[in-house]
Amino acid sequence: MRRLIGVVSALAVLGAQPVAAAQRCSSAADQTTFEVQALRSELMVLATGCRYSEKYNAFINRYKPDLQSNEKAVSGYFARHYGKSGQYEHDKFVTELANAKSRQGTALGGDFCPRNGMIFDEVLSLASARDLPEYAAGKDLIPASVDVCASGGASSSGGGSSGKKVSKKK
Repeated sequence: MRRLIGVVSALAVLGAQPVAAAQRCSSAADQTTFEVQALRSELMVLATGCRYSEKYNAFINRYKPDLQSNEKAVSGYFARHYGKSGQYEHDKFVTELANAKSRQGTALGGDFCPRNGMIFDEVLSLASARDLPEYAAGKDLIPASVDVCASGGASSSGGGSSGKKVSKKK
């Protein structure tokens, strides 16, 4: 019985610690950009699937300049790494991210909205937009099935800037 209590206590302490997002990009700035994009996607999926549009609009309005800046950074990343097909790859990434989030929601079923809806309250209670990147990183919102920074030099496949992004769809 003591052993069980010890294990439960250890798990509770671990559960209280923020989860660090897996570093997938060679640049910390790119990593942060994709984490904030994943947060926005998570909230968009929650807004549409759980009828949280008022909270989503509050999020967008509160952080609009920072979200617009982040969107420019995402677009810039894809333009730098994919050239003329940058917009196509950007659109593809955003779609894959939203689809992965939707699949997670479907897997959770009726638990999805109550379990994940609290993220709106958390993000809207941040002191300022400067807290968004750290918050997003702590949530680890980029699904393993979605590649980020695939051509940014983080992989050893030598993809370079002309390499195609490889999707790991399940």
